[in-house]
Amino acid sequence: MSIEKWTRLSSEYLVKEKWATLRVDTCKLPSGLVKSDYFVLEYPNWVNAVAVTKDMRILLVRQYRHGADIVSLEIPGGVIDEGEDAETAVKRELLEETGYSFETCRPIASLYPNPATSNNQTFSYLLTGGEKTHELHLDEHEVLEVEEYSMEEVKQLLRDNKIVQALHVAALFYGLQHLEDKK
Repeated sequence: MSIEKWTRLSSEYLVKEKWATLRVDTCKLPSGLVKSDYFVLEYPNWVNAVAVTKDMRILLVRQYRHGADIVSLEIPGGVIDEGEDAETAVKRELLEETGYSFETCRPIASLYPNPATSNNQTFSYLLTGGEKTHELHLDEHEVLEVEEYSMEEVKQLLRDNKIVQALHVAALFYGLQHLEDKK
């Protein structure tokens, strides 16, 4: 048995904003059944970074997240700007959020945050050889603290469920695997 894609018969936008778009699709399933109210959230694509300094410290950022109403410990990252490729975006985000520049940058994962209801991807990178080269350049609503941790400390934070952003946990899994393989 093979899984077949649905056929989108129509779409209607209910909300169309810069950071989120909500549309409702009418779809025909391979069985012939028509689903008339499938809601899809459209978001821009994102990048995030497992950023490692020259002395093997992993950069994390602590910031308030209004959607969940929490202060969250995360890896740096953000939205890919229109016309920007993912690698350029991750380097820009790191420079803005941490002030660090890196010697190497390589992709480690491409993930869908929630493919059942949203269409965007998050591109995760491992950057190494980081050095502080600039001051922070944050967006007007962005307030964050940059923190440095050893690999063992990050592993313990993960074991203790202190990093709760699922995409960041996944990126750290991939990044730590790559770093372990280099040992």
